[in-house]
Amino acid sequence: MRIIAGEWRGRALSAPAGRTTRPTTDRAREAWMSILQPTIADARVLDLFAGSGALGLEALSRGAAEATFVEDDPRALAALRKNVELLGAGDRVTIVRTDAVRFVRGLAVGAFDVAFADPPYEKGLATAVADRWLAEAFAHILGVEHSPREPLPGAGDTRRYGDTAITFYRD
Repeated sequence: MRIIAGEWRGRALSAPAGRTTRPTTDRAREAWMSILQPTIADARVLDLFAGSGALGLEALSRGAAEATFVEDDPRALAALRKNVELLGAGDRVTIVRTDAVRFVRGLAVGAFDVAFADPPYEKGLATAVADRWLAEAFAHILGVEHSPREPLPGAGDTRRYGDTAITFYRD
């Protein structure tokens, strides 16, 4: 796993130990960033179910102003902290150790410019995040990675990349 473009292009990232975290593939991450590129510059980014932090760090590499990472798995947090340190991104990063669904319940409308959510597939977490955004748009744009077998609510724009789907919501 590596940073695809921007300031840290080509830099390798550490992945969490074990099998509990499923990193976003380079192909899906590149597609995600290509779609959102016009909105990334100077953005306040939220990376939910952050894992290694690849999505938020990719956004920072491409010019986002700051990123908040939300993760509750200790192994993923260790990899995330290592990646932030490796890239020297600490001054642009906030790491929150908590449940991502609980975290978004406390956010106000427009708290972030762009939000990424990459929860474990088929556990209802993608739907929970989308439902919360539909009730109160905590980011101007929300992208949720999910299984293509798990349709999300609302009028999002869903793109499919092999065994991965990404649904985008815009306020």
